[in-house]
Amino acid sequence: MNLPEFKRLLLQFFTAMPLISLVNNVLKWSIGETKLRIRTNLTLHLYQQYLKGFTYYQVTNLDNRISNADQLLTTDIDKFCETVIDLYSNISKPLLDISIYLYRLTVNLGPSTPGIMMAYLLLSGAFLTYLRKPTAKLTVQEQKLEGEFRYVNSRLITNSEEIAFYQGNHREQLTLLASFYKLTRHLRNFLNFRVGMGFIDNIVAKYIAITVGFYAVSRPFFAVNHNLLTTGTENDRFKHYYTYGRMLVKMAEGIGRLVLSGREMTKLAGLTTRVTQLRTVLDDIAQGNYTRTMVDRAQANGNGTPMLMTPGAGRIIYQDNIIRFEKVPIVTPNGDVLISELTFEVKAGINVLVCGPNGCGKSSMFRILGELWPIFGGTLTKPPKGKLFYVPQRPYMTLGTLRDQVIYPQTREEMMRRGRSDDELNSFLEIVQLSYLTAREGGWDAVEDWMDVLSGGEKQRIAMARLFYHRPQFAILDECTSAVSVDVEGQMYRYCREMHIALFTVSHRKSLWQHHDHYLQMDGRGGYVFEEIDSETQEFGS
Repeated sequence: MNLPEFKRLLLQFFTAMPLISLVNNVLKWSIGETKLRIRTNLTLHLYQQYLKGFTYYQVTNLDNRISNADQLLTTDIDKFCETVIDLYSNISKPLLDISIYLYRLTVNLGPSTPGIMMAYLLLSGAFLTYLRKPTAKLTVQEQKLEGEFRYVNSRLITNSEEIAFYQGNHREQLTLLASFYKLTRHLRNFLNFRVGMGFIDNIVAKYIAITVGFYAVSRPFFAVNHNLLTTGTENDRFKHYYTYGRMLVKMAEGIGRLVLSGREMTKLAGLTTRVTQLRTVLDDIAQGNYTRTMVDRAQANGNGTPMLMTPGAGRIIYQDNIIRFEKVPIVTPNGDVLISELTFEVKAGINVLVCGPNGCGKSSMFRILGELWPIFGGTLTKPPKGKLFYVPQRPYMTLGTLRDQVIYPQTREEMMRRGRSDDELNSFLEIVQLSYLTAREGGWDAVEDWMDVLSGGEKQRIAMARLFYHRPQFAILDECTSAVSVDVEGQMYRYCREMHIALFTVSHRKSLWQHHDHYLQMDGRGGYVFEEIDSETQEFGS
C-alpha cells in the first residue's frame, strides 16, 4: 500500500535490468567458451596421438578394439564436453542455493529442519544412483551403434561406383536398414528406460522432496516452547512460516536438481568410457602393443616345429642406399605366416621386379618395409622413412591445389623454403606427358576435387611426378602404371634410372622386365626366389 516505495523499487529494478541481462549472458558465454576450450584441448591432444607416426593406420589395421575412430574423435568428444559442462551447470547453482538456505535455516530454525532434508538427499541420491546403473552401459552401446551406422553410410559413398556397376542398391539398402533398425531398437529401449527412471525421479527427487520440506519447516511451529511461537504476533509467526517455508522449498528444489543431475553423471560415465578407451588404445599402439588374435597364435615353420611370434621382436637398422632382409618372417596382422624367413639384399641403383600370385606376401613385405606392420623377427636394414617412397595403383589425391598433388605431403611454403619452383614441377609434368594439365585446369593454384577431375591414368602419372619431385633412394611401385601407355611407362622408368631411384615394382606387364635387374618371385606357399634377370630370364618373363 506504499505507492512511492513501490515506484522507487520498480525504477530500481528497471535500472538494474541491463546489468542483470549482462551477467546472465556473460554466464552463458563463459559456459560456452569453457566447453569450446575443453573440446579444443582434448581434440588437439587426441589428434596429436592419433596422427603420430602410423598410429592412425595401426588403429584400424593392427588393432581391433576400435572400429570407428572417426565417431570417437568427432561426435563422442563433442557430447562428452557438452555433458561435462551441463553437469557443471546443473550442480554449481543447486549447491550454491543449498549452501545459502542451509545456513539461514540452521541459524533460525535449528539444525534438525535442514538436517532432515540433507538426510533425504543422501538416501534418495543413493537409491536413484543404484537404479541408474544401466545408463552408462546403454550410453556406450548407443554411441557404438551410432558409429556403426555412420560407417555403413560412409562405405556406400566410398564404394558407390562399384556398387552402381553391380546394381547393388537393394542389397545395400538392406544392410543400411539392418544397421538403422538395430540402432533404433536400442534407442527405443533406452528411451523406455529413461522414461521409467524419469517417473521415479519426479516422485523421489521432486514431489517427495517438497513434501519432506513442508514437513520439516512445519515442525518448529508444532513445538510449544519454540521461539517462533513464544515471541511476536500471529502475523509475525505467519511471516516467519512463509519466509522459512519458501527457503526450505527452494532448498528442496535445489536438492531435487542435484539428485536429478545424477542422470547426467551416468551419461557422462558412458561417454567417459568411450573417450578413455580411445586414449588407452592410442597409448598402447604408441608403445607397440596391439590387441589382436595375431599375438596369441603360434604358427609352424617348414620343419614342423612351433614358431612363437611377437610383434616388434625383430630389429630395424637404418642405413642409406641399401635394403636387406635377414631371416625376416612375413606375417599378417591376423597371424598368418606367409613366408617364414625372407632373406635378400638390394643396393642403390638396382631395380627389382616383385611377382607372384595374390596373397603370396608382396604387399605384406612392402608394409613391413614401410614400417606399417611390426617386424616379428630377423633384421631389416633400410633407409629412413623419408627416403623410401610408395606409389600405389590408386594414388591418393589430397584436398588443395594442383601443385599440392605433386608436392604432397609438403606444403607450398615448405616447397619454397627448400628452393623448389613451379618450373621444376612443369618439367616433371612434361616427363609424364601431362604438360597440358596446368592450362586445362587454370594453373598450379587451381582447386578441384582431383579424385573426380583426373582420369585413372592422369592420377597415376601425377603420382609418378610426385615421385620425381621427392627423389627418394628407393620407391615401391605397386601396379602404379596399369592405366598408362607402354611408351609413357618406359619414359618414366628411364627417368628413374637417371635420378638414381632404385625401384621395387609389382606388376604383371611383360614390358617391365627390361627395366629391372633382379626379380623376387613368391609362390604363395611360403617359398620364394631372388635372382638376377639375364637375357634368358627376361625372354621367359616376356
